[in-house]
Amino acid sequence: MRKIALLLVLAAMTTAARAEHRPRAREAGISFGILPTGPLNAITDVGGVRVGQVTIVEGASIRTGVTAILPHGGNLYQDKVPAGFSVGNAYGKFMGSTQIEELGEIETPIVLTNTLNVPEAAAGVIEWTLKQYGNEEVRSVNAVVGETNDGTLNDIRARRVRPADAIAAIEQAREGPVQEGAVGAGTGTIAFGWKGGIGTSSRRLPASLGGWTVGVLVQTNYGGVLQVAGVPVGQALGKYFLKDELSTASGDGSCIVVVATDAPLSDRNLERLAHRGLLGIARTGSPMTNGSGEYAIAFSTNADVRRTPERRGQPSAIIDLPNEQMSPLFEAAIEAAEEAAINSLFAATPMDGNGRHIEALPVDAVVKLYKRARR
Repeated sequence: MRKIALLLVLAAMTTAARAEHRPRAREAGISFGILPTGPLNAITDVGGVRVGQVTIVEGASIRTGVTAILPHGGNLYQDKVPAGFSVGNAYGKFMGSTQIEELGEIETPIVLTNTLNVPEAAAGVIEWTLKQYGNEEVRSVNAVVGETNDGTLNDIRARRVRPADAIAAIEQAREGPVQEGAVGAGTGTIAFGWKGGIGTSSRRLPASLGGWTVGVLVQTNYGGVLQVAGVPVGQALGKYFLKDELSTASGDGSCIVVVATDAPLSDRNLERLAHRGLLGIARTGSPMTNGSGEYAIAFSTNADVRRTPERRGQPSAIIDLPNEQMSPLFEAAIEAAEEAAINSLFAATPMDGNGRHIEALPVDAVVKLYKRARR
């Protein structure tokens, strides 16, 4: 009965979302940076990347969920991908990060959820990984799980997310368009005092620079002084961190940035790319406050740098891009992260939960401010 009730709630949410269409920032006429986007303007523009989401809305107090990102559709434990990790402010829990920093690789899906359900999500990741064909002898799994605290709109102490929800998000992961706003791990999150959520964007370099694609997915639950493409929106709308010294719009929270690319990069240069993902979040007006957890993880899907069993068993030549070719990718990551964060705000709708109400960003007002600034 619980599953049936959840499906009915999700169906109602989907219907409501269709009735209240909110454009993505670019659809509303707001442009970010100088580089073109991929066809979907999403992390899934990077070939092979899959995203799955489970949204959990129950009663008056449960507003949470799970978002899973898979670097490819094969056995991730056997065909690991190189990865880098970056920390802006470390008031958070990012499971699996130390092994990524040590070995420079990812061996499971990347799963995002809420703060108190990291253990349950990790249990789901481990269970799913152990069951994959070829992993019958596996005795150690480095589950990669990030989080933000959705405890304002969600009864976080109920710890509603189960291992099965993480498994469902992984198994539902697909290529193609990615739903944004109050979905998955972004169901109950808040950003800059407005409803936050999941957002995504991508950039594609011209052929003269390699033609590589960089895609970003973010889970926004942070604050500061909102800027949209350089326009001081938060100040203009009167809602921002430190307003009158004591503001209702807190700077605390968290933000997770997942960066994917098809460029053949070493784990060292992927760490550098992850740093730039956080620069994109800074562009939106985040000071990465003391009570906020800002983390970025970057991985490459390129087959030439994949950590396969054959390559792990014997020395092999791995061809990756030199440092001198990284700067265009840095710009791509910054632009995509910035736009992904704003997309999360544009897509999110107002939400009631846990006895509180959070308004959505007033998109029409933001677009007017942007156009006025451009003029």
